Amino acid sequence: MIEGVVIKKLRVIPDERGRLMEILRSDDDLFIRFGQVYMTTGYPGVVKAWHYHRKQWDNFCVVKGMMKVVLYDAREDSPTKGELMELFMGEHNPILVRIPPLVYHGFKTISENEAILINIPTETYNYEEPDEHRVHPHDNDIPYSWERRDG
Repeated sequence: MIEGVVIKKLRVIPDERGRLMEILRSDDDLFIRFGQVYMTTGYPGVVKAWHYHRKQWDNFCVVKGMMKVVLYDAREDSPTKGELMELFMGEHNPILVRIPPLVYHGFKTISENEAILINIPTETYNYEEPDEHRVHPHDNDIPYSWERRDG
């Protein structure tokens, strides 16, 4: 487990009308602060990676489809420097993952249809000076391949 990453198992409450799933509450132990809420999607097989933030914490939850979310700790002062985490998130594994600043992250949709990810970051997006730092998804120093591993 990468230092500072927290995973919350989410509870789905179904009834004859549909279902309800709380994602993040202000009284959760892992809650830091509220910046904004947004959704992003991924088409099947598409990789959206890598990026990190200098001050923002992310809180990811996949609410439709399935995604492989991958984290890489490149923080010099971290006890888990160099560690990777693969998380399979979505309809078949409803979890929330809190991602600390300076931890690289990205995702790949692994379901047959478009997947939807909700993020609840601790900061609002600054259009003039975004706290978003990107690295090429495949050509980089991160020891990870986005290829599917059959076996």
